[in-house]
Amino acid sequence: MKFTGSDISVVGLFGFVIVLTLVEMYFSYMHDRKLYTKRDTWTNIYLMTAAIVINLATKTGTFFLLSYCYEFRLFQIQNIWIYWLVLILAQDFLYWFLHTVGHYVRFFWAAHVTHHSSEHFNLTTGFRSTVFEPLYRVFFYLPLAFMGFTAVDILFAYLVTQIYGNLVHTQYNIKFPKWYEYIFVTPSHHRVHHASNVRYLDKNMGMVLILWDRWFGTFQAELPEDEVKYGLTTQPKDTGPMNIIFHEFIALSADVKKAPRFIDKVKYIFNPPGWSHDGSTKIAKVMQQELRQAEVLKKEDNITNIHEQKRELSSAG
Repeated sequence: MKFTGSDISVVGLFGFVIVLTLVEMYFSYMHDRKLYTKRDTWTNIYLMTAAIVINLATKTGTFFLLSYCYEFRLFQIQNIWIYWLVLILAQDFLYWFLHTVGHYVRFFWAAHVTHHSSEHFNLTTGFRSTVFEPLYRVFFYLPLAFMGFTAVDILFAYLVTQIYGNLVHTQYNIKFPKWYEYIFVTPSHHRVHHASNVRYLDKNMGMVLILWDRWFGTFQAELPEDEVKYGLTTQPKDTGPMNIIFHEFIALSADVKKAPRFIDKVKYIFNPPGWSHDGSTKIAKVMQQELRQAEVLKKEDNITNIHEQKRELSSAG
């Protein structure tokens, strides 16, 4: 069997991630940080395995579709350095768009939610895959084929950026230069993304570049006064192997059934998670707006109290 340079690179990069994961496990155990639990780690491995199976099952179709669209490419970049630079940037932007859709359209959230269902955050969380994403991910990457990028190169670029995305799943505080934190996704940025705090919901969607979030209004810095709480706003009670994958599809189906009008049924599918026809639940943007209003009122109350205390002291004097 002959291995290509891409094969060797992918194996080497995955091997690097595995070694780092074992190192993080070791230091977590030695320092008693409890970043890992057996059940959570095995769930991550199980979800990764399920995603790999679907990836392999759809690989031929994915490759064929990208190759077919490549035949209708609009242009071809000849310079190899510009070719790979544009491919990585375009692929990373399209991933940001795919990821954002996964948070703002409930049907896709039902598939993506597995990645956010852990109440722990470590390097194996990066393996906690969106199991059904391989079934539709290729359609988000079709523009790359029309831009003159081959199927092999598109898939390789995705693997490379995916590995970078895995590396930011850590609670260890790593200091980066400010210019780096402004451009690239860091562990701090991604901790925010996995938080269930209202302030942090649906933020920092980028895989490699955090610029997309800064430019399109989905950026949120990690704040010391709002400590990250990992997981979902409502954790599934049953974390068994089947329910962890299908629980949000089950909840979505129940909401569609109870909707009184056809238009409401459609809205449950395509509106953001939390939308309800009777207002009994709220989407993240509404909750964040209420949080900001509450914080403004609290700040105004604090200022008023300070002024009153000053007047009392002045009167007493």
